[in-house]
Amino acid sequence: MSDKAVLVDVTDGVATVTLNRPERRNALSDEVSNGIISAIDELEGRDDVRCLVLTGAEGTFCAGGDVSSMAASDDDQQLHDVVRHIQDETSRVIRRVYEFRKPTVAKLDGVAFGAGANLAIACDCVVASERARISFGFKQVGLAVDTGTSYLLPRIVGENVAKELVFTGELVDAERASDLGLFNHVYESFEEQASEFIQTIAEGPTVALETSKQSIVQGFSLDLKAAQDNEATNQAAVFETHDHAEGATAFMESREPEFEGR
Repeated sequence: MSDKAVLVDVTDGVATVTLNRPERRNALSDEVSNGIISAIDELEGRDDVRCLVLTGAEGTFCAGGDVSSMAASDDDQQLHDVVRHIQDETSRVIRRVYEFRKPTVAKLDGVAFGAGANLAIACDCVVASERARISFGFKQVGLAVDTGTSYLLPRIVGENVAKELVFTGELVDAERASDLGLFNHVYESFEEQASEFIQTIAEGPTVALETSKQSIVQGFSLDLKAAQDNEATNQAAVFETHDHAEGATAFMESREPEFEGR
């Protein structure tokens, strides 16, 4: 495997970004964070990318912030500076993933911890193997939540459950994570079933899915009438796409559409 901190592969419309520091449990060091952001910046403008997948090498998804750099600090001020730097950098990469325009999927075949858990749920969907685990256990290193937990987690599990997961630091197993909505799917035949799910998204009408994603995010801050008006405005642009014409034609011809992502 390459010695690069972040690997990028684009195949059949799916861009897979792999955190590649398994010896550090794929923690969000500066090298990894910058690698993710650079990869996403490059992938954002590519017409052949229809879905982004984020995963970790050799089992672990992401252990969160680079705690080893905290342990190396010699005094309180240096520790404060290091913690703040880690927060800033990990927050930046999580925000970049969350703001990616096209559909995103986190693919977990191991543990996502702390900021690594936020990185997972910053994606639109999370698919997991039966051995996957997730924890918002900032308390384990004596810290409060950061990097977006207070924004992302309650939107998925609700306020009370979010507080419980933070207060206990529970390492949530795949079945419970699925029940709570943290994982969209837990697969027994992980690679095969996850690939089928991801390909279903990648083969969809990309512009329409991108627009739907935008409308859903915007809907959190709107009342119903404003959300409907926003959808109507967004929909107008989608009517002009090739994929809308193909979808309408396929419907009339009683066949499956063959979307091209344009």
